[in-house]
Amino acid sequence: MSSVKSRNALPAAVRLNRIRQALKQSPGVSVSAMARRLRVSEMTIRRDLEKMQQAADIRRTHGGAVLAERTIFEFSYQERQRARQSEKKAIALAARTLIEKGQRVILDTGTTTLHLARLLKDAQDLTVITPSLAVASELQYAPGVSVVLLGGVIHRGSPDLTGPLTEHCLDVFSADWAFQGAEAVGTDGSVYNTDLQLAQVDRRMREKARRSCLLADGGKFGNTALIRSGSLADFEILITDKSAPRAMSSLARKMSCRVILT
Repeated sequence: MSSVKSRNALPAAVRLNRIRQALKQSPGVSVSAMARRLRVSEMTIRRDLEKMQQAADIRRTHGGAVLAERTIFEFSYQERQRARQSEKKAIALAARTLIEKGQRVILDTGTTTLHLARLLKDAQDLTVITPSLAVASELQYAPGVSVVLLGGVIHRGSPDLTGPLTEHCLDVFSADWAFQGAEAVGTDGSVYNTDLQLAQVDRRMREKARRSCLLADGGKFGNTALIRSGSLADFEILITDKSAPRAMSSLARKMSCRVILT
């Protein structure tokens, strides 16, 4: 049996990836189960898990392993980024056309605004104010962009800063635009977030900008989430894709919110 395992052994990198995927699909894995699945010895799996623990990818348990909190966050954030990616990119492209040289722009912590940030790397004389570590990382080497990273407490589950300190930091700024995403947009035009502190930061962003733009793909409409952070009436422009319900576009216009469809 050992010779069969040796001839068919998967490369270490492949084994580690298979273990990560198994952990992504279940709360934990056992050494014996992974050894059977990958057709290697339990000792090999233990060595693999030791490497993963040293890299802080997992936490060892008796007879197996579970994902480390950092890795759970990474999987969650990656999933959010992959969802409706083509629609988000098109929305970001439309938003990019609104931004002019010399402006001051606030970008929130959403994944669609992260796509917008990636389109700003060639901007000239632009100031970007953000509580998003991901946005700041994207733009840190953009020669024509000054990045202001707001202070705050790192929000559990995402690379974002939030809380009273973030709100206080926003108070000293004035911006031309605030670009924001949403967790959901209700049938009455209410805009929702999943976190109270993030919702409060979003409100403050709109207060500090002359104009506000909501970036929301069609999948966000007709739903609700934990916290109401505002309404479509709080935004000058809504950019969405053609899968958004026509009734929502009509409602936005009735609330004096211009609609751009991508």
